[in-house]
Amino acid sequence: MKNILTILFLSATVVYGQNTMTLTKAEYQQLKQSGMLSPNVQYQISDAVVPTNIKYNGGNEKNAVCDCMVPLDSTFTLAMLPNDDESTGLINLPFTFDFYGTSFNSLYINNNGNISFDYPYFAFTPNAFPDSSTLMIAPFWADVDTRGTLDSLGVPTGNGGSVWYKLTPTALIVNWNQVGYFNYHNDLVSTFQLIISNGSDSLVSAGGNVSFCYEDMQWTTGDASGGWGGFGGAPATVGLNTGNGVNYFQVGQFIQSGADFDGPTGLPDGVDFLDGQEIYFNVSGASASNTPPLLVSSSICDTIDVYTGDTLVKALNSTDFNFGVMTPEIDQTIEISASSDIPNGAFTYSVTPVGTQYYDVAATFNATGMAPGFYHLDITVTDNGIPAGVTTKQFVFEVIYDASAQIDETTSAAFKMYPNPTEGMFTISVNDNLESPQVVVNDLSGKVLLTQTIEHQEQIDLSSLSGGVYIVSILVADQVIGVQRIIKE
Repeated sequence: MKNILTILFLSATVVYGQNTMTLTKAEYQQLKQSGMLSPNVQYQISDAVVPTNIKYNGGNEKNAVCDCMVPLDSTFTLAMLPNDDESTGLINLPFTFDFYGTSFNSLYINNNGNISFDYPYFAFTPNAFPDSSTLMIAPFWADVDTRGTLDSLGVPTGNGGSVWYKLTPTALIVNWNQVGYFNYHNDLVSTFQLIISNGSDSLVSAGGNVSFCYEDMQWTTGDASGGWGGFGGAPATVGLNTGNGVNYFQVGQFIQSGADFDGPTGLPDGVDFLDGQEIYFNVSGASASNTPPLLVSSSICDTIDVYTGDTLVKALNSTDFNFGVMTPEIDQTIEISASSDIPNGAFTYSVTPVGTQYYDVAATFNATGMAPGFYHLDITVTDNGIPAGVTTKQFVFEVIYDASAQIDETTSAAFKMYPNPTEGMFTISVNDNLESPQVVVNDLSGKVLLTQTIEHQEQIDLSSLSGGVYIVSILVADQVIGVQRIIKE
């Protein structure tokens, strides 16, 4: 039997078939730290305090170039004061959310990285899905602790992050912003977001009604779940669950640092895989028992800019990007197809199975010789479920003519290399004021052979390449500042 811990703000002797017990926060924490909380008791916190419409008044930067994270502003309301294992009261939605054919108009936001519908849910040690305990949508179910550290007098500092939410006529946005982990830890913090909608809100891509979005994810496990230093023990669970054992899926379970990921039901994964990702899906309708394939994207914007000109280096006219495709159900296969108004050969992709349920798609859009303007690409992923699940994602590319791309070869005081020709090793030097310059070596077809970030002066090794002419470029912040030929003898 799986352990379940919930705290209910109800006055009753039996709730959902279990006894209830009223405790203060201090009494609850003492039992939690000693491992003496009973799985057969619903705990009530007598001194829990609900915030009174506190609005966000801080600053927040968007996430990199592509931003699935809705910026926090004064339209967001504080969900909970600094706490451990608490929840909001019932939140009424101004729209109807369809969850596998069941309509919901209210829910609870839980501190521990999830929302629930039937009652507030405070289990701090995650279970794998399917889980018979509750209806839950979990962008990151783990033991979140927003109380911050303890000062010299043992008083919480309140700098352990916070949980915010925003309601619109068609969507609910919940942001766990720089939240720490149990017990009073904020040496590692994580930021993630959940959006649920009525299915027509453009905040959720690909016609879905749920989106998970992640910034920097730094920990997986609290101390009371077997964790040490934020990792190990019981892995954090990402996914959703209806409690009937049929309608659910698990994106993954995360237990360690690093970006290792092999799919929903493989080995426990590295939490850094989630950094910068968006995962969006559709769980509306009674037929959603076969959940359509999920798309996992990083750095995929509404519009991808590609610059073109008359350069001999084709790689300067192209952009490479990756996205993941996941089948939530075990033993399903997928087919990927593409349709577009892009000239033949300008878009190519390859699919690599990473695990039995996860595929990495590496794509290239090459704008060489293309007229400036907008081009559209639809990627459709279809599984072999009954009925078949279908997910379509549209990519929009803007080809922009850049006069600087006409330069076949430039010399720059910021960029020197020698000897040239070379038998294999050559030295490259750049100005000290350049920040993280990157060396890219291409062959004459544009194929990237070497990429290396350098300091002021370093040696580059071409000894593995056959004799011939190659193109050496220096990039700073993804902008080309110089291009030169080099001859490998």
